[in-house]
Amino acid sequence: MTDIEKGWPMRTLWIVLYPFTAAAVAINLFMLGLMGQALGLTALSPVSAIWISIPLGIPAAWLAARWVRRLMDEADGTGK
Repeated sequence: MTDIEKGWPMRTLWIVLYPFTAAAVAINLFMLGLMGQALGLTALSPVSAIWISIPLGIPAAWLAARWVRRLMDEADGTGK
């Protein structure tokens, strides 16, 4: 089988999923900052949440790519 027949490689999945996972991290950080106000913390601005989510989106995208790759392998019958 060629790589195309096996499905998308992890690197391609990671690149495709990175913008979505980084955005999800930013939204979650912003909401966490809003909930922190109940504890007396200062709110996290949306721009700060975006800047923090850029590096935090890398491991999140890797985990999402692993999960999607496992689901793809399972659907093909090549998974565990």
